[in-house]
Order: sequence, then C-alpha cells, then structure tokens
Amino acid sequence: MTTSAPIRPDSSGPVPRHVAVIMDGNGRWAADRQLPRYEGHRAGMKAVRETIEAAIEEGVEILTLFAFSTENWNRPEEEILALMSLLQFYAQSERAELVQQGVEVKVLGDLSPMDAQTMDAVRTVEEATRGGSTLRLNLMVSYSGRAELLNAVRSLAREVALGVLDPEDIRPWHLEQYLHTRDTPDPDLLIRTSGEFRISNFMLWQLAYTEIHISPVLWPDFTRDHFGEAIRDYQRRERRFGRVTAP
Repeated sequence: MTTSAPIRPDSSGPVPRHVAVIMDGNGRWAADRQLPRYEGHRAGMKAVRETIEAAIEEGVEILTLFAFSTENWNRPEEEILALMSLLQFYAQSERAELVQQGVEVKVLGDLSPMDAQTMDAVRTVEEATRGGSTLRLNLMVSYSGRAELLNAVRSLAREVALGVLDPEDIRPWHLEQYLHTRDTPDPDLLIRTSGEFRISNFMLWQLAYTEIHISPVLWPDFTRDHFGEAIRDYQRRERRFGRVTAP
C-alpha cells in the first residue's frame, strides 16, 4: 500500500504523494454564462495550469487529471472535436513551460479512437517532457475504470489458460501490472470539483483507500487556493487503510 510523502517543514501534516482530480463543472460553468459547452472546456485550461503549479508548490510528486472518459465519445461530434482541438492546443502551447517546470507528461487510456493529429500532439508532448523530475502529470484520456479492470481480468485469464499462472497464485500485483497506472502508486487524495459526490468510473481499483475531497467550485473557477484547501483537508485526516486506531 502506498504511503504518503514526508512531512514538509511548512505544512501541518504529510503531503499526499499522488493527487488525482476529477475535473467537473465545465458544462455548467458555460451554461451559467449562456455559452457553448466547449467554452467551458476552454476556460478549464486555466484551472489545469493553476493546479499543476499548486501541486509543484505543495511538493506533490504525481498529479492525475481525469480529462476525457470513454463515455465522452458519445457526446455531440462538435463537442468532441472541440475537446480534441483543446488537447492538441494544450500539448503544443504548454509544452515549453512543462519542460521548464520539470513536469513529465503521460497520457493514459484507450487512445485507439483518437485521430492522428491529436495522437501526434500527445506523443510529442510526452517525448518532450520525458525525464522531468519535479512532477509526474498523468492525463487520463478516453479512460474507463471498468474497461481497465475488464482488460486486466482478460489478460490474467489468458495467462491461466496458457498454464503460465495458477488461479490460486493470483495476487493484487498480477492484476495491477495490466492497469494503465501499473508504474504509479495509488492516489492518496482524490479531488472532485462541482460538488458532485461520485467517482464516475474513475480508477476503481486504485481508489480503494484514497481520501476524497469534494469541492463545490466548478472546474474553470478552481484555483491554487482551492487546491491548497484540499491538501489541508487531507492533512487533517487520519488514514487507517481499514485498520482500527490504537486506543
């Protein structure tokens, strides 16, 4: 089980090593202003920048952002095209800054439905930022927690069928090696914006013992101060991982 990073001198508790964020509220933000939905997604890019900078300031090692789910492919074509265009724009416009900040970008998910131009942009930013040691940024794109687990189970079933693995010998790490996050520790903290109390098919295996912070703020309005509030909330928690606190 993943442990948190050491206590920083200027903090009141352990800094979460890995923070995951469900970035929710772009559509409502746009609707409140009588704007098209894609304007909400565009406005949300500022919050992405703020969150990355806040994570670096707080000493977080890994930041995982839920950018696009497999279910999102069912949205209107105009919105999907706008989202892919924004992903391309982000990869191109932020690349130099990410390199300077020491941010290593990984785009995780089922990328097979992605168009060639977006895929090229994704691979370019991954290559340019490779080796960044300040922060690991996971962008979850075309991602589904259930699909991830189903694919992992299928892979294990093939190993059993081939006689490579005995079902009685299966351990958690056998399954984890087939997850998109196989080289990443589980999140210590999950932040969800817009006040919704659900995890929306996100990292179903990895969030087993993750602390959850719900922010009422719509994603485009989310700032580094809101990120700091989530960190302070986490630091007040007592993480037991299913154990009972000693009297």
